[in-house]
Amino acid sequence: MLMSDAEKTIGNLIDNVSVSMISSVDHDGFPNTKAMLPPRKREGIKNIYLTTNTSSMRVKQYVDNSKACVYFYDKRFFRGVMLKGTMEVLQDRASKEMIWRDGDELYYPKGVTDPDYCVLKFTAQSGRYYSNFKSEDFIIE
Repeated sequence: MLMSDAEKTIGNLIDNVSVSMISSVDHDGFPNTKAMLPPRKREGIKNIYLTTNTSSMRVKQYVDNSKACVYFYDKRFFRGVMLKGTMEVLQDRASKEMIWRDGDELYYPKGVTDPDYCVLKFTAQSGRYYSNFKSEDFIIE
């Protein structure tokens, strides 16, 4: 798959998921995976932004070890993509405002400045795409 085709195909898959899976590494070196809401924003397939609670176990794991993995799947067509890279925890106001949505007050009662609200920025380095009974590895520039 050519990278331009991959970016379009994978981007469309990401844009249409209802659940994202994110993985971190715990202090014993074991992977930890969690279901999340879909990304709030993406820049191609290189940078993906999610929202979470600053107090979460996952945030501490990413601060301690930025290695991360995200997985998106389309159950209707039984295809999916795994992206490997790093996760940054962003707490600056500009990043928080960038992905804030009406209704987020339900999770973060103090609004966009809530200290328990942060942004996870995933930066992909490589991936593996599965579709039509075959898998394909690719690098993200």
